[in-house]
Amino acid sequence: MNTTLTKSAHTLVSKRGSWFVLGGIVILVTLLFGLLSGPGEDRANESAPADSESTQAAQLLQKFPDADKQSVMVVASHEDGSTLSSDEQAELGKLGGTLGDYIDSTQNGDSSQNGESSDAADSAAGDDASQASRLIMSEDGKAALLMVPIEVGLTNSDTAETVDGLRDFIADDSQAGALEDSGMSLLVTGGPAIGADIASAFGGADFTLLIVTIVIVALLLIITYRSPILWLLPLIVIGTADGLASTVTGAIGDALDLQFDTGIISVLVFGAGANYALLFISRYREELGRESDHRLALGSAWTHTASTILASNLTVVLSLLSLVFAVIPGTRGLGIAAAVGLLIAAAAVLFALPPVLAICGKGVFWPFVPKVQEATDETAATDETAADEASAATPAAKPSIWRTIATRVVKKPGIHLGAGIVILGVMATGLIGTSVGLDQSEKFRVQSESAQGLDVLSEHFPPGESQPIWIVADSSHADQVADSVADIDGVVRANVIDETTTEGSSISKVMVTGEYEPDSPAGLDLITDIRSDVHAIDGANAQVGGSAATELDARDGNAQDFLTIAPMILAISFIILLGILRAPLVAGTLLVVNVASSAAAIGLGAFLSRAMFGQAALDAQVPILAFLFLVALGIDYSIFLSHRAKKESVVHGARQGMIEAISHTGGVITSAGIVLAGVFAALGMLPLMVLGQLGLIVGVGVLVDTILVRTVIVPAIISLVGNKMWWPNKAITHSKYKYSGADAAAAGDADIRDDQPANSAHSSQASSMQTDEAQADGASTEGTRLLVESDRDEATTSAGHGRH
Repeated sequence: MNTTLTKSAHTLVSKRGSWFVLGGIVILVTLLFGLLSGPGEDRANESAPADSESTQAAQLLQKFPDADKQSVMVVASHEDGSTLSSDEQAELGKLGGTLGDYIDSTQNGDSSQNGESSDAADSAAGDDASQASRLIMSEDGKAALLMVPIEVGLTNSDTAETVDGLRDFIADDSQAGALEDSGMSLLVTGGPAIGADIASAFGGADFTLLIVTIVIVALLLIITYRSPILWLLPLIVIGTADGLASTVTGAIGDALDLQFDTGIISVLVFGAGANYALLFISRYREELGRESDHRLALGSAWTHTASTILASNLTVVLSLLSLVFAVIPGTRGLGIAAAVGLLIAAAAVLFALPPVLAICGKGVFWPFVPKVQEATDETAATDETAADEASAATPAAKPSIWRTIATRVVKKPGIHLGAGIVILGVMATGLIGTSVGLDQSEKFRVQSESAQGLDVLSEHFPPGESQPIWIVADSSHADQVADSVADIDGVVRANVIDETTTEGSSISKVMVTGEYEPDSPAGLDLITDIRSDVHAIDGANAQVGGSAATELDARDGNAQDFLTIAPMILAISFIILLGILRAPLVAGTLLVVNVASSAAAIGLGAFLSRAMFGQAALDAQVPILAFLFLVALGIDYSIFLSHRAKKESVVHGARQGMIEAISHTGGVITSAGIVLAGVFAALGMLPLMVLGQLGLIVGVGVLVDTILVRTVIVPAIISLVGNKMWWPNKAITHSKYKYSGADAAAAGDADIRDDQPANSAHSSQASSMQTDEAQADGASTEGTRLLVESDRDEATTSAGHGRH
């Protein structure tokens, strides 16, 4: 494996190989952009499972003649809450006719068809007149409702054009203008208007999110590297990867009819890509402190970090692919698309960034270009593995805040572990009183006209008026279904309004108006009661749908997804950790701590959501997505830390090895966490509450994981158990120089080692305990040197021949 990594490193960083690889990548990316370029097709966003009752009812409703028509509602009321006068009611009636004529002319509709649709809808209210030209007054006389049937498009963007046109017409119409001048508000709402407002809210939002993400990553890279040059290179590579990921996932989405949010894909690509780049460049800078030839240093850095980055990437990718078992279409599509995006991000950092850095040289670190450190007595080993031992066995050249923190944690692990657990416990209390599920108006952070209209509508009309419940049943039992549902507590009315024939059978649809808010607990319970009632009618074959039924099925589907996928994510994470560390106790501990950290982050995020967004509940998708990202990305940092800790523990023992690991990785892990938290926070730019809550929870969770869990809790646990934590690694567990708690008190601020050799014989014995892994790493480093020097000598010889 190390030989393969060494040869790969040589190809990527050698003088000719770097140009060859980079040229091949440019050609491949250009071809992919050319072959797959173009916007993807808009796809309907289905929030409920494909086999749910609401989805089946929606499919049956599409078979009716007026399936392409839905009613937009114009809600009229005085801003001061006064009663509408008879003259105002007459003017509103005229406005209704005018709006109907406008829709007929703009959509080239036939007036008879519009009249048929309106008659059908109005029959539910007990009147044969067209609702498009008739006023429906509230019982208190303070609000009026105009129903305007429109033809809806295949997507929200298509429908938005019609709704926006209707709003513009109302704004310019003299009749409407006169009413508004008198202090009356006219608000366009209803299903089509809500969809149009969603499309309008997202107009340009993805581009804004991309710009904000780029700015956040750029600023954090500049702060991390303190160089006016270096930050540009990973940003260009990752930005290209994001563009390619967008193109490839768009093509895959079109081919497989997947639903996913492109904003999350960009955030993951930039966040993960920046993390991988930080880890790689951090090791590159460390190697430059031991090797003056930047290509040799780069090759050694790649050899030491490639397997860690691949394992980290594989953990997240496999966790995301577990979402293919989700029943919610949007969750399933996100898993596939995000996995592809992260594979592209890892490939960009592993195969495009090294050649770029090799070509540019170490001057990119200016003005803080790393210099080779002078050898000390501790690092001037004479055996053939000295170079690698200096990398793993030598403490950091200068004391750092991370060494200080790690030393203090290891000296008093019990106190620090207890404090860490208390902090996580307090954060987790945010889960108390937190419910799951938002109603229609709560799902958007930005106030919209349709949401305002729904608020006015709910104040003066039965709450279920705006979002009726639809039942599709066999026509022979339709009247029985309507009569039975009408007797259920909470139902205002139920009427059969249309009939059609499909596949040789006759079906009818029943419109039900409830007295509760559709997405409220009482409204969702009403759906359950109606389903129980109509399913008991033999031969009716009734299916209950509508927006409230869809919300109920979506919540049930998300809950099912969590119970199904969460164990899969944990199993995948444990298997990968076990495969890398070969230490069951460490792998299990890291997983348990990661789950506890995730629960605490969700609790704190729920509390902050109440404080910042005014929402006491989480969106139904947030728990499963937050758990996925927190666990998978948390395992990322566990791999970064524990992989280094294992190597250090072979030389120093478990406790001092953990100090060395934190000393070398604390800065880069924290920087990576800040970058990832920043890009997830950028999701707050999008108008959907689910994305704002998700970005908040994951951002907070990543910071907690990097600052508290990796720096305090994990080192404290390993310090309490000691070398046995790494069982069955004999090089660590069989050390004769065990460290005791009494030694900690006497150690003061000195290095805390599990093996304190008292003489050269002890030192020699400790050195002999190096594992084959450490020797192989040394050999791979030397192999990189020989290959690069061979490439350099060959180039020099060719140049000499050319001169002759």
